[in-house]
Amino acid sequence: MTTSTRGATRVPAVLVLEDGRIFRGRAYGAVGETFGEAVFSTGMTGYQETLTDPSYDRQIVVATAPQIGNTGWNDEDDESSRIWVSGYVVRDPSRVPSNWRAKRSLDAELVAQGVVGISGIDTRALTRHLRERGSMRAGVFSGEAIATDAELLARVQAQPHMKGASLYEEVATKEAYVVPAVGEKRFTVAAIDLGIKGMTPQRMAERGIEVHVLPATATEDDVYAVSPDGVFFSNGPGDPATADGPVALMTAVLARRTPLFGICFGNQILGRALGFGTYKLKYGHRGINQPVQDRTTGKVEVTAHNHGFAVDAPLDQVSETRFGRAEVSHVCLNDDVVEGLQLLDQPAFSVQYHPEAAAGPHDAAYLFDRFVSLMEGQRA
Repeated sequence: MTTSTRGATRVPAVLVLEDGRIFRGRAYGAVGETFGEAVFSTGMTGYQETLTDPSYDRQIVVATAPQIGNTGWNDEDDESSRIWVSGYVVRDPSRVPSNWRAKRSLDAELVAQGVVGISGIDTRALTRHLRERGSMRAGVFSGEAIATDAELLARVQAQPHMKGASLYEEVATKEAYVVPAVGEKRFTVAAIDLGIKGMTPQRMAERGIEVHVLPATATEDDVYAVSPDGVFFSNGPGDPATADGPVALMTAVLARRTPLFGICFGNQILGRALGFGTYKLKYGHRGINQPVQDRTTGKVEVTAHNHGFAVDAPLDQVSETRFGRAEVSHVCLNDDVVEGLQLLDQPAFSVQYHPEAAAGPHDAAYLFDRFVSLMEGQRA
């Protein structure tokens, strides 16, 4: 990605998709060029949390909500230390942000972090195109980066695919750190950072858990050096088929029967550790309004998602695995995609979505309590 930070509001920009579809608009954020996988997010709020979610590494995010930037940018809602999206696509950016916590505009933050975007295009048409054709490689070009359509398309088509991409080590912490328990400490959890969002260890800390966040390259010895009551595997970007290291670590944790909880990428890692395959979804689930049924209770939840891959496990039968019986615990009501797994003979479960719910909804917060219950049961 190359960028310039000169004024962008009147600078022409183009979005080029790998199948040759081109959208023309105006630069938004930094001026220059960027490449990534074009995906759409259906959240009407929470763009700051979306942009700073490490799971969006190397993706150009299309906002389906027509107006973006109304609440500006604050210093409290970041989910990580930086913006991770490769590019940002919006229809109607706010000219004047208005929120009591705002410190600057979204546009200014995109410029400051060198994130190339485009505005003024028909995001409805673009979203329908991606739903019909699937997520695909794309490039955003503005200012001096604009060349002929044929040249830009050739550059997009030369980019790597998301399938087969190993990205989790790019976004994970390099050094271990601790998030202390809020109030009385009840448990210790080793959290494997595959692209963790800041609110996730905070949700555990609120339940009296001291969270030791470990790098994606952590070993079994690293995990058990902190004497964990439970082990957590986080969300993250890329193709889970490349994550042999985390799969091996989870296999070791399951062999020890330590209470285990995984979300998103962690759900896919659990699927692989149990012997299931994974596959790439046509256009994925991204946003904060995805309906999921918890099959253990029958309850339907509105949930926050960001995933382009899923676990290939049978929906309506109990599977025999090397670690005992396993079943699908959650399913997406839009398309029957596996949204959760649980073992029936030992304390381990996972979900495909984001129960920390930044920026909402909060229907799935109980999953952290379920993790606590597993650790209580193991201690007893």
